Amino acid sequence: MKFNLKRFVYINIGLLIMTVGLYFFLMPSNLAVGGATGLAMILNYLIPSIPMGIILAALNVILFIVAFVAIGKDFGGYTIYSSFAFSAMIAIFEYIIPMKAPFTDDLFINLIFGILISGVGMGIVFNEDASTGGTDIIAKIINKYTGVAMGKSLLISDFLIVIFASFVYGARLGMYALLGIVINSFVIDKIISGFNVKMNMMIISKELDSINDFILNEIGRGTTIYIAMGGYSKEEKRIINTIVSRDEYVRIRDYIRSVDNKAFISVSHITEVEGEGFTYD
Repeated sequence: MKFNLKRFVYINIGLLIMTVGLYFFLMPSNLAVGGATGLAMILNYLIPSIPMGIILAALNVILFIVAFVAIGKDFGGYTIYSSFAFSAMIAIFEYIIPMKAPFTDDLFINLIFGILISGVGMGIVFNEDASTGGTDIIAKIINKYTGVAMGKSLLISDFLIVIFASFVYGARLGMYALLGIVINSFVIDKIISGFNVKMNMMIISKELDSINDFILNEIGRGTTIYIAMGGYSKEEKRIINTIVSRDEYVRIRDYIRSVDNKAFISVSHITEVEGEGFTYD
């Protein structure tokens, strides 16, 4: 595995954000919103003498051993690192900032803030093709031996943990945890799609060659040029089509305005792009 410093930094930022949401809002409120983290919270409630960070690390060790036996070495180094770094961050927070009570007295506020904050962190980690293990491992095992799709496998494993939480904490907290799982899935999807948004540009201009050269040489993106005909004028026109990031879009737009302030620009958002320059070099 090739080390990437930028990716490593982003993963750690995401893990830190996850820890803040979990430690200050979800853990003190006994909101076990699925995953190995939720299971660790339940076990910590039953065995309070053992810090949750230690329990989570032990669970991850067990789950990774089971995963290697059951499904082979289908886990990246960043996922292994993330799972234990996350456990370590929780253990550090437990040591330096002991939480004796929930951050607020309002359970719903704790749920919303905990889910939103930790969901942002998860989205950052997932966007770097890593995860914190736990539920992912359980879901992969369910998927391999039952044929159930990964999405449904994740839901099943989280649901089982919520049922366990309902027996330990009571039905009220269990129902809050189930609501948290639903909200969390939406938050993570929004964060990941936000990171991956690209801009699809269609450009018509009298300075098309200059604009095309700018995109190719200054921005470093590819272009496709279409030949079209104006519906009213019946004149033949050339159209540039290119897909760029938001920052690149701003640079291209500003350049177009500087060379042709009457240029026609159409922009649409794209949440997924695959191919050279995006998913591989």
